[in-house]
Amino acid sequence: MSYLYEFFYWELFGNRGYFLCEPYVQDIKKIRTAVFIEEKKIDSELDFDGQDQHAVHALVYKDKIVVGTARMLEDGHIGRMAVLEAYRNKGFGAYALQGLIEEAKKRAYRRVFLGSQVSAIGFYTKMGFKICGDEFIEAGIRHIEMEMII
Repeated sequence: MSYLYEFFYWELFGNRGYFLCEPYVQDIKKIRTAVFIEEKKIDSELDFDGQDQHAVHALVYKDKIVVGTARMLEDGHIGRMAVLEAYRNKGFGAYALQGLIEEAKKRAYRRVFLGSQVSAIGFYTKMGFKICGDEFIEAGIRHIEMEMII
């Protein structure tokens, strides 16, 4: 099985790292639309919140087909983690998450954190995250704050 993850800095002026070109923007939109908007029925305005241009994005490919994505904001907040249903529980999400954690280490972040859907707590716990806050509702879905000290 071949995995490939790539990091792109999507900056409005392209002054740090790489400018995220249109094919990668479309890959991110494709995955997030399929998972969040179509599958989970989340409003597109909540998903596409205007913060993508300030994030590091991980794209995961299987045989040159995009199957997953995730992003990390400048404060270490990881989110918008999405893997197409047919590719779940096969390591693709872990691959994207591990890539973002490695990028956070390169940036000397002290911690990364996220709001885990309650149904995904086990996944994030296996990846080394710990619950650090109370349960909350976002987009009609139960979440809980988790973090990893790195």
